[in-house]
Amino acid sequence: MKILDGRKISNQIKEEIAAEVAKMKERGEKVPHLAAVLVGNDGASLTYVGSKVRSCKKIGFESTLIQMPSTTSELELLKKIDELNQNNDIDGFIVQLPLPDQIDTQEVIMAIDPDKDVDGFHPTNFGKMALDMSTFIPATPFGILELLERYKVDTKGKHTVVIGRSHIVGRPMSILMSRKGWPGNSTVTLTHSHTKNIKDIVSQADIVISALGVPNFLKADMVKEGAVVIDVGITRVPDDTKEKGYYITGDVDFEDVSKKASFITPVPGGVGPMTIAMLLKNTLLARERHRSRGKS
Repeated sequence: MKILDGRKISNQIKEEIAAEVAKMKERGEKVPHLAAVLVGNDGASLTYVGSKVRSCKKIGFESTLIQMPSTTSELELLKKIDELNQNNDIDGFIVQLPLPDQIDTQEVIMAIDPDKDVDGFHPTNFGKMALDMSTFIPATPFGILELLERYKVDTKGKHTVVIGRSHIVGRPMSILMSRKGWPGNSTVTLTHSHTKNIKDIVSQADIVISALGVPNFLKADMVKEGAVVIDVGITRVPDDTKEKGYYITGDVDFEDVSKKASFITPVPGGVGPMTIAMLLKNTLLARERHRSRGKS
């Protein structure tokens, strides 16, 4: 069994990006600028956005954090998005999800300029991804592909089972793993909460990608010997014995499943760090794209 170490690989990627940024500075070019919009005070979102801002500083990016109250109206948020769309100094930006109930998430995603949509959620970018065109790949799926590539995990002709069909992870992963190229060229089964005999299906998989958000859902008896297991789930489980009052766990019963897997991601330290690294990589791509088009 080999650990797919997201912390290690994400740090390598950040070092590679930092080297690119240093070259930009030497040439007197504008460095990438990432903005993040946070509506409300969700604890997990605050932690995640804070990590993004720190990562930007570490690699030499410019960053802007825009915090808006939880009472922000949809109209107010759309106005802020329009400002960011028009601001040539901003190469890419994200609107941190989830949003408060009074705001339609789909309307917000649709309002983001696809050329600045470094989360890769806009239908234009999602459609290009599905058609194998150059675009921003959602950061978490992008990170999974990078882990598979850097650890030289064979995907060609393999049976990949994706658990979960969200637009952020499950559905894009099902498309990306079946694309021509590597990582890809696998036969994909997309499963979800209404899938019958899910245990039987998963037990046939060479590669399992679980993005369900149910702690310890994937047990050892569901996984065949030598399977590659990617755990995307991140759940805060309340625990009074912990200093923070909770511990973080994934979808996979790591202790038992790791005994059967050939490769496996830990939680934390697997897919999570890769998500931030690939968001930064998308921002670098956005900067290069804008420069080539003479936008800024």
